[in-house]
Amino acid sequence: MQSNDARMLLHTAGPTAAVGVIAVAAAAALAGGKGALGAVFGTVVVILFMGIGIFVLQHTGRKYPQLFQAMGLMLYTTQLLLLFVFVAAFKNTTLFDHKAFAASLVAATLVWVAAQARAHTKAKILYVDPEQAGRSEPGARGSAA
Repeated sequence: MQSNDARMLLHTAGPTAAVGVIAVAAAAALAGGKGALGAVFGTVVVILFMGIGIFVLQHTGRKYPQLFQAMGLMLYTTQLLLLFVFVAAFKNTTLFDHKAFAASLVAATLVWVAAQARAHTKAKILYVDPEQAGRSEPGARGSAA
């Protein structure tokens, strides 16, 4: 994992976890222990799904840079669909409060996407490889070949 990938993950998972803590406290106050458990589960699901998505996207970007944008769109669509599947699958559960689960899932997802957008705009990622930009190819204009 490159340093900018780790930084991106830290700058997105941190605010999401903070919102998760707030969601757990609110759910515990409103729905008791089952509400808190639902909020914890919702936050963990978002962090895992979105974190795995960053790894997949970065791996694809390094291996197939021409597919990066299409893969990103497909990945986010798939993640959102899977999150809806999780909400539907646990709609009638008695293990935890499904309303707290759904609310924390939506809140954590929104914060993750916003934090990722902010982290990406603040990141100083080079779009030119400085090692190759300094070297000229044989036969290129201006080279002494």
